[in-house]
Amino acid sequence: MNSKVKGVLQILLVLVLIAAFAFVAGKGLGAGHRGSAKNIRLGLDLKGGVSVTYQAYVTDDKGKRTGEAPTETAMSDTIYKMQKRVESLESTEAAVYQDGNDRVTIDIPGVSNSKKVLEELGKAGALQFILFTDLKKKDGGTPSEGDEVVYEKDKVLMTGDMIEDASAGTQQRNGTGSTQNVVQLKFKGKGVKKFASITGDHVGEQLAIVYDEKMVSAPSLKSEISDGECVIEGKFTFEEADQLASTLRIGALPLELENIHDNIVGATLGSQALNTSLLAGVIGLILVIIFMIVMYRVPGVAAGIALIFYVGAMLLALNGLNVTLTLPGIAGIVLSIGMAVDANCIIFTRIREELATGKTVSSAIKNGFSKALSAIIDGNVTTLIAALVLYLKGTGTVKGFALTLGIGIILSMFTAIFITRMLMNAFCALGCTNVKLYGIQKERKVINFIGNWKKYVIVSGIVFAVCIGGLVIRAVSGGPLFNYSLDFAGGNSTTVALADGAAVTEDDKSAAESITKEVTGELPEISVSDNTKLVVRTNELSEEKAAQLKTQLASHFKVDEEKSIETSFISGSVSDEMKVDALVATLIATLCMLLYIWIRFRKLATGVSAVLALVHDVIVVLTVYVVASAIIPVGGTFIACMLTIVGYSINDTIVIFDRIRENRQKASSRTSLAEVINKSITETLSRSINTSVTTFIMVFVLAVLGVDSIRQFAIPLIVGIISGCYSSVCVASPLWYLLSGKGEKEKKGVTYSKKK
Repeated sequence: MNSKVKGVLQILLVLVLIAAFAFVAGKGLGAGHRGSAKNIRLGLDLKGGVSVTYQAYVTDDKGKRTGEAPTETAMSDTIYKMQKRVESLESTEAAVYQDGNDRVTIDIPGVSNSKKVLEELGKAGALQFILFTDLKKKDGGTPSEGDEVVYEKDKVLMTGDMIEDASAGTQQRNGTGSTQNVVQLKFKGKGVKKFASITGDHVGEQLAIVYDEKMVSAPSLKSEISDGECVIEGKFTFEEADQLASTLRIGALPLELENIHDNIVGATLGSQALNTSLLAGVIGLILVIIFMIVMYRVPGVAAGIALIFYVGAMLLALNGLNVTLTLPGIAGIVLSIGMAVDANCIIFTRIREELATGKTVSSAIKNGFSKALSAIIDGNVTTLIAALVLYLKGTGTVKGFALTLGIGIILSMFTAIFITRMLMNAFCALGCTNVKLYGIQKERKVINFIGNWKKYVIVSGIVFAVCIGGLVIRAVSGGPLFNYSLDFAGGNSTTVALADGAAVTEDDKSAAESITKEVTGELPEISVSDNTKLVVRTNELSEEKAAQLKTQLASHFKVDEEKSIETSFISGSVSDEMKVDALVATLIATLCMLLYIWIRFRKLATGVSAVLALVHDVIVVLTVYVVASAIIPVGGTFIACMLTIVGYSINDTIVIFDRIRENRQKASSRTSLAEVINKSITETLSRSINTSVTTFIMVFVLAVLGVDSIRQFAIPLIVGIISGCYSSVCVASPLWYLLSGKGEKEKKGVTYSKKK
């Protein structure tokens, strides 16, 4: 095939795929509009709704906690119980899932009556046995399975707490010998005699089983059952029998559920967060594409097209994997767009270097991709480690951030290695072979980074001193070391979005303080978010007090209680766990990266120097949380921020280390390690700066346009990006030089020229 025709076909293929992505994202496929961006599942922080986490405790016959861990069966039954309960609510997207070994979380997006939802979920639930003839359908008529029923309370013959066990099974039918699915039921204690009396007195009648005011089943009583064991027959599938058995076991469930964390987000607040974040993403993407074209010319055009392809692929991935998109998840996508350019910067720098040696454009493209591959893979694997640890150790929205970041990293590697390469080869085949369209790497004067390491120590030392000094001052003052958000401090938070986006005044703050003090009896902490929202922080409140406060604030500020007010509660025990998880997650990610770098570079000094550079970045970002504590609290996104910086910084460090390893193999035996390191950093410096600029652009736009919670994540991230670039160049490489044992040996043999 003619090379020009092949080039045209390659470009057309990419453009057709982008067009297909755009069509699917806009319209979807089929009657269900599958793949449409509108069908992407939105989290509570974007759509509004209710999220509740319950702690499960085992109790004895008197209702006292035993301290035992819940069994798998008990937890499974509890989840089923809550699933049945949320089915009666207005949301069709509710999710009930086990969180850890002894917690159940319920996410219900899009509900309009959050107060009713919390009341319904908090009910204990009751399993009762009543004669079928004593039941009436709630809206009239004869009840059937699943119908809501009404009855007189004195008609209840026995309750579910007398059941010992229930399980699905099979048995042969009398006469035919065929197999039927049944529910095997066993009573305990007084329940044995009670059931014997009921079955003996009502042979031939139907004994209805009612749970949460709904009729579950109404089997007929064939004879008296005196041993406390029976089977319920019917035309069940095995799954139906198993569900009925689970419902019966719930009546005897020895678990107490305690609300330890709930979050209510108004629909207005959610849509505002979604719109501003998406706008930030679009603006950031456009700015990054313009930057790449200006800096890299034709390769920048290829990178821009590949980035658009990446965005389309990301939308399909979110749909196909049924990912629930959260606010931090959008931040993860926006961040990964900036990081996606990193691989392109590495490749394009390599291509320019190849062109500088006299290679043709075609050969330079081939060699550039080949030489950049190891650095791209190593850098992205370490960032994936951070995303994986975040996903495993994080909770809620942090998991959403980790998932979208991980998907983004994988897709960005694919687009850089395959799509960008296809486009570059196509442009070359179409006659874009003038080296001016690509740029030639100019001769770079080697900068003496190793000789200036003491200056870098002074700069970093000043930052460390500020961090430590700030912590000491806070400790001496008797307050907490950081401004902990609700996630880490525990308590209740109520956010009121003022009507028509009005700015919060001092009178508004005073009114909120007075109302809160009147309702709760305590002086609250009042702050302002996004200039238009009042945030009221208190200690832990009862559900009644929290609901009362929400209602009175809505009444005073004349806003819709369900749409314009967000509430959140987290118990102190959970917040303490989150602090521990943050530390553990960072340590695990760091150790995993150390191990990976050690294996890849075969030198412990390499891994240790990279990890020490990461510690440097963590301390720098901690300084932000100390200095700007008034506006940037330490909370759930703190974990995501730290591990993102760790992953981002190690990515940059590995690119430099990869170049050092390559140059050492090429260098003569007389070339000192210091010369190799200085040369390697100088050669990769433009790439380090450019990739930091693109990521900075995306995060900066988020900080400017994003809502307050995103801004609290973006500002430390901006500092982390700058620090990551600095530490990779000025900290990690000099540390490698010193820790490798070469520093002292070469000190006398190396001379450094002064800058003119």
